[in-house]
Amino acid sequence: MRTLVIGSGGREHALARALARDPGSPEVHAAPGNPGIAGVATLHDVDPMSGEEVAALATRLGADLVVVGPEAPLVAGVADAVRAAGIACFGPSAEAARLEGSKAFAKEVMAAAGVPTAQAHVCRTPEEAATALDAFGPPYVVKDDGLAAGKGVVVTDDRQAALDHAAACDRVVVEEFLDGPEVSLFALSDGTTVRPLLPAQDFKRIDDGDRGPNTGGMGAYTPLPWAPPGLVEEVLDTVLQPTVDELARRGTPFQGLLYAGLALTSRGTRVIEFNARFGDPETQPLLALLDSPLGPLLHAAATGGLGDVEPPRWKDGAAVAVVLSSRGYPASSSSGDRIVGTETLLADPVVHVVHASTGRDGDGHLVTAGGRVLAVVAVGADVADARAKAYEGVAAISFPGAHHRTDIARRAAHEELPR
Repeated sequence: MRTLVIGSGGREHALARALARDPGSPEVHAAPGNPGIAGVATLHDVDPMSGEEVAALATRLGADLVVVGPEAPLVAGVADAVRAAGIACFGPSAEAARLEGSKAFAKEVMAAAGVPTAQAHVCRTPEEAATALDAFGPPYVVKDDGLAAGKGVVVTDDRQAALDHAAACDRVVVEEFLDGPEVSLFALSDGTTVRPLLPAQDFKRIDDGDRGPNTGGMGAYTPLPWAPPGLVEEVLDTVLQPTVDELARRGTPFQGLLYAGLALTSRGTRVIEFNARFGDPETQPLLALLDSPLGPLLHAAATGGLGDVEPPRWKDGAAVAVVLSSRGYPASSSSGDRIVGTETLLADPVVHVVHASTGRDGDGHLVTAGGRVLAVVAVGADVADARAKAYEGVAAISFPGAHHRTDIARRAAHEELPR
């Protein structure tokens, strides 16, 4: 299979790496890619936001499958352009991708499908936001209605901070606070059939103990030793399948990756949000544990044949990913800082490095090129083992201003329920 992966971050590196491991000498291309992806795929200089350019490249390559990684190209309709060119594409249409592109639209779909979620108000003015905040009380939850790279949500006891966030957005969704631990559950969908993956958990805050501002994610692990029995089946029956069925009913079938962000509350499982693509950094440990060839699964989802292929198989054990970010992240980021140590892990059989925001300087040295720079991913016999190996890998890498959390999967390693 000849596959073209669209994007340049850690998610796309993990996808390209998994596709390149498929049997049968697969041919993997990526656009625009990054230095890590260059190790497993042929790179092409294409604007990932241009459906016309992506479709033209896929046609020129004779691609059997295009995999659109990031949310922004999906919301912009890149998958539609690829399908219009007659090429299979893993990624929802622009209309179906509104599940992520608009929190208000997602709430509308959930209501129609009977999906359990937080009560919410869509607010367009500061006055509406203030009224909604007072109706729910603290902790206040305010979400930018549009795309915000995982950083558009404020959860705070400070009413003024909640109002300030609302004022900075065109439209917001103000929700009731959901207690309990959070879980990410991804599922492949061909518009009719839904195949869930393993549940995972990520860590959004920049600092240990879930302190500091939200980021795109500072680490993740899978599976969840503390997850209640039957969680995946419950979410498939009450969340994932009803949502896919509702979109099909509307004439906008969802073909791609449906990501449900969940809260396991004292009143039952509730949906926090939907995403329309693989999550970053949860994808990194998930794909490290995947035992099935990835390409046939994605192609089946893209072509309506997911019910005809074997469901995903998984290796025994667990996987943990720890993200290293650059100086100043998430308020800012530092680029051009030289990275050393990644080469020491190239031959490690259980630890690997995923590139998220890296580049090359004029001398060809690997350097930082954004906020979340790298993720170190390790597979182990259990969460504790994988965690120890991941942090050994982190210790081998350095660059000026490097920052990482030291508590990724720590509670799970001790089989404790996360707060």
